[in-house]
Amino acid sequence: MIYRSRLAWVLGWVWLAFAAVNIADLVIRGTMPVALVVGAVLGVITYLVFMMSLRPATITEEGGVRIRNPFRTVFVPWNKVDEVQVSSAITIQAGDLEVRCWTPQPTARERAKASRRGTSTGGRPSRYPRTEPVRSKAEQAALDAMAGRTHADWVAEQIRDLSAKRGRTATGETTVTWSPYALAASAATVVLVVAAVIAAL
Repeated sequence: MIYRSRLAWVLGWVWLAFAAVNIADLVIRGTMPVALVVGAVLGVITYLVFMMSLRPATITEEGGVRIRNPFRTVFVPWNKVDEVQVSSAITIQAGDLEVRCWTPQPTARERAKASRRGTSTGGRPSRYPRTEPVRSKAEQAALDAMAGRTHADWVAEQIRDLSAKRGRTATGETTVTWSPYALAASAATVVLVVAAVIAAL
C-alpha cells in the first residue's frame, strides 16, 4: 500500500503537464538564449516538484515498510520496527536508526479539523437550531475513534499493526540506499542551469 499526500501528488502531475506543454512550445517557437533560460527555470521548478511532491512515499510491503524520501530510500523489515511515532511527521525507530517519513505529514489545519471530527456542528456553536441525522452506535463509535486523528496518525497505526502481525515471520536487514533517479535528476538540473547561465552571458 502506498501512502502519500494526495493533494501534493495531484498538483505535482498538474505541474508536469503544464511544464511539458511549455517546453514543447519553447522547442517549436523559442529562440536562444531566452528559450534555454526559460527552460532552465521550468527545469528547476519541475525538479523541486518531483523531489518534494511526486517521489516521497511511505509504502507498506509484505516484508516491511519502505520509506521513499527525496534522496534516500529506507527499507525496514517488520521485525526491525521498534517504535512508530507521529509529531510533525511519522518517525520510525529501527534500532539506532531513526527514519523520518516525508509523507504523509499532519498539518496544523488537518490536526484542528480532526479534533473537531465526531461532533455534529464541527466543534462550533450553531446560531440556528437544526435537525441532525441520528447515528447508529457503530457510526458514532467510528466517529469517536477518528476524533483527533489525522491521516498520518492512521498510517502510523497501520504500520504498527503490520509490524505486530508480521514481525515474527519477517526477515532481512534494514537498508538505506541513495536513489539513482533523484541523483540523476539533480545532475541534469545542475547541467541545465549551468548551460543557461553560460548562454545568458
